[in-house]
Amino acid sequence: QVQLVESGGGLVQAGESLKLSCAASGSILSISAMGWYRQAPGKQRELVATITRDGRTEYRVSVKGRFTISRDIAKNTVYLMITSLQTGDTATYYCIGDDGDGQYWGQGTQVTVSS
Repeated sequence: QVQLVESGGGLVQAGESLKLSCAASGSILSISAMGWYRQAPGKQRELVATITRDGRTEYRVSVKGRFTISRDIAKNTVYLMITSLQTGDTATYYCIGDDGDGQYWGQGTQVTVSS
C-alpha cells in the first residue's frame, strides 16, 4: 500500500505562483510513476503532469510552460509548481502513484484562483 498526502493549496490571485507537494509513504519502491490530476467544479478530472521513476516528465498541452513537476527522492515527495495562475486553474489537485497494477490517490488539495 502507498499513502499520498498533498499540501500547498490555497487561495491565490491570478498571476501568482503556487507549489503543491505530495508526500508518499508505504510501499513506495513499487511506484513506477507519479502525477497530478485536477478536477474543477462541474468538470471531469484531468491529468496535468506525470513523472516517471527515471525522471521523465510529461504535461497536458494546455499547462505546458506554466506547470512543472519535480521530485525529491530523499524526501519521497513530488511537487507541482504552477506559475502565472489563472482562474481556470481553480480545482482540486490530486496526487497519484502508479505501481503498474493500479493507482493510489491522495485526498486532494484545493487551489482557488481569484481574479
